[in-house]
Amino acid sequence: MSSATNDSPGQIHTPSFWQRTVVGLVLWLVRHTLYRLRVLNRQNLPERGGVLLVCNHLSLADAVLLQAASPRPIRFLMYKGIYESRLIKPWARMTGAIPISSEQRPREMIRSLQTASAAIQNGEVVCIFAEGQITRIGQMLPFRRGFERIMKDVDAPIVPVALDGLWGSIFSFEAGKFLWKWPRRVPLPITVNFGKPLPHTATPADVRQCVQDLMVEAWECRRETMLPLHRSFVRTARRHRWRFAMADGSSKHVTFGSALVKTVFLGRRLKKVWAGQNMVGLLLPPSVGGSLVNWAALLGGKVPVNLNYTVSEETIAACVKQCDIKTIVTSRQFLEKVKLKLPGEVLFIEDLAARPGALEKISAAFIAWFYPKVALERALGRTQPARIDDLATVIFSSGSTGEPKGVMLSHYNLGSNVNQMGQVFGFTARDRFLGILPFFHSFGFTATFAAPGTLGFGAVFHPNPLDAKTIGSLVSDYTVTFLLATPTFLQFYLRGCAPEDFGSLKLVVTGAEKLPDRLVTAFDEHFGIRPSEGYGCTECGPAVAVNTLDFRAAGFRQVGGKRGKIGHPLPAISVRIVDAVTREAVPLGQPGLLLVRGPNIMQGYLGRPEKTAEVLRDGWYNTGDIAKLDEDGFLEITDRLSRFSKIGGEMVPHIKVEEKLHELAGATEQAFVVTGIPDEKKGEKLVVLHKLKDDALKPVLEKLTQDSLPNLWKPRGENFIRVESFPMLGTGKLDLRKVKELAAQPPAPTAA
Repeated sequence: MSSATNDSPGQIHTPSFWQRTVVGLVLWLVRHTLYRLRVLNRQNLPERGGVLLVCNHLSLADAVLLQAASPRPIRFLMYKGIYESRLIKPWARMTGAIPISSEQRPREMIRSLQTASAAIQNGEVVCIFAEGQITRIGQMLPFRRGFERIMKDVDAPIVPVALDGLWGSIFSFEAGKFLWKWPRRVPLPITVNFGKPLPHTATPADVRQCVQDLMVEAWECRRETMLPLHRSFVRTARRHRWRFAMADGSSKHVTFGSALVKTVFLGRRLKKVWAGQNMVGLLLPPSVGGSLVNWAALLGGKVPVNLNYTVSEETIAACVKQCDIKTIVTSRQFLEKVKLKLPGEVLFIEDLAARPGALEKISAAFIAWFYPKVALERALGRTQPARIDDLATVIFSSGSTGEPKGVMLSHYNLGSNVNQMGQVFGFTARDRFLGILPFFHSFGFTATFAAPGTLGFGAVFHPNPLDAKTIGSLVSDYTVTFLLATPTFLQFYLRGCAPEDFGSLKLVVTGAEKLPDRLVTAFDEHFGIRPSEGYGCTECGPAVAVNTLDFRAAGFRQVGGKRGKIGHPLPAISVRIVDAVTREAVPLGQPGLLLVRGPNIMQGYLGRPEKTAEVLRDGWYNTGDIAKLDEDGFLEITDRLSRFSKIGGEMVPHIKVEEKLHELAGATEQAFVVTGIPDEKKGEKLVVLHKLKDDALKPVLEKLTQDSLPNLWKPRGENFIRVESFPMLGTGKLDLRKVKELAAQPPAPTAA
């Protein structure tokens, strides 16, 4: 018998009959008891000849499951500390595992790599987990270069492999626990996806990109086991009926059980009103009532369309017309504040919830607790069976650069995005989300409405994201742990919240616009917590990439976030950086157009197939953002295509000019916004909206003339326009259309 401890380079591992029998029995038990294994593209694994498998690493069971999926025996490179453990060593010896460790002496390390090379040259299958460690935060680690040494001068293919479904299993490190957790389900569905063979010269970045692509394909297998959003909410509420679910200014403490009963109550009252309608309008702020009505609509088979109450009446009417909405549910008190005239039939939530009878309450509770899910849905008006690919909502784009478009998102899109965020953030029952983003905003709908209700953690709502004093009290009173906001909102909290108000926060993530370093530093100094940046698009459900917390332990660190980056793409999301014109891939580290593919990508724009075709091609969504990818897989947004001006034939980035102006002014808050307007001589010219007084602007202009910035990038002094405030959308983003309109007006004379 040859073992991994005495194999020499060039020696073929040949297990005995009884070893093969034991291994076969174990693999049969794995496939038919604990796990339900699905194998994709097994034909990509060569039937004979040497090959190196390169796979992502999610759990301690990865090697066993990969062997169960392979028709050929596999020799694994295994961390020596694990190899030597009493439980693992017998299995490792039987399968010919090759122990390796970064702590080995150079000669021993080289010998392990030579053993792997020789095994491939002798026609064996060798597998390496190129991350070098099991992930601790649910994201892929950078791929190490060890496999390049193995494949040096070895003329054999590299086959990338993706494992999906193991994160959260008892053998993974989810929530920092190994073994000490209940299985999510038995048998656990697992997918193994073999990629097409790559040449032996493939780089770690090339192989890692292929594994990411394979993870997108593997995620598709989850579709058959995923539940529509409202069914996940019912399951969560029934399992955890006494757990805190939500609160706002008027509803102080609503449990999941109470939330489900209230949802059924509202749904039964709305059943006749919504009869015969497909899409229903909601004009409600982030609140307990707004959340319950959304759940009632989904359970009743309706598509809730949350209308933007910060836009004009004409825009709301256009959205209502696109969706053929007949009724709009709103609040009388809220409607008086926003002062909007709504089209169609208007229903007030105060009237819908008024004077509940005892029999109604008992019936709602009985239906909520004892009706099967299908019967519960029918009781609320659903006429068709619920499917995972059904439309869940239509969210209208912000309109920051053009007319709003209705983004169609299915239960599969949103459910996938919720699970992707759940994997990297590791939400627990103790977590509480501050719900300040409106439900008509994609992050508001997915992160503060759908995610808490389906994953089972709490949400604390407040309708005014600029009300810093109240928000500080809510975070403190409810021990909120997660804050999702925009950089603009963070500036208000810096001025209006005391440092101790945010003492319970574990993570602060911003989106919608670039997070300036000056704001990160100021927020960290004031509250003692460093905000990190995430990235998303309405068309992507919306989350695409995010920075998370690092994992640290003795001898090991997994980086979760990097300063100046928007984070690592979420699990099962693949990104490509391409030339904006040719669509050819650009070298690693170079900026280019960002394309995104994954299960969270929208179905399309409502009633606009031509617009859909412009941004969706072969499953890849064109974000319109310019980004670059580093060797560790972290993304950085450098600009937007829409935020460039072509001046004298050269593309000038607005954001870069803004950053320079803020640097010269020493501003910690946003004081400049750059845009471009037509110019007869050079095609376009830069115009700057600013909030500085004349005496503060003058030294900035003097420094600008002496700065090393290219001359074409330097706005002229007469093109600086002072404004009291920048035009903003209700989501906290700049209204770039209004900015351009202000810039087109003749500037008033300045001291410059």
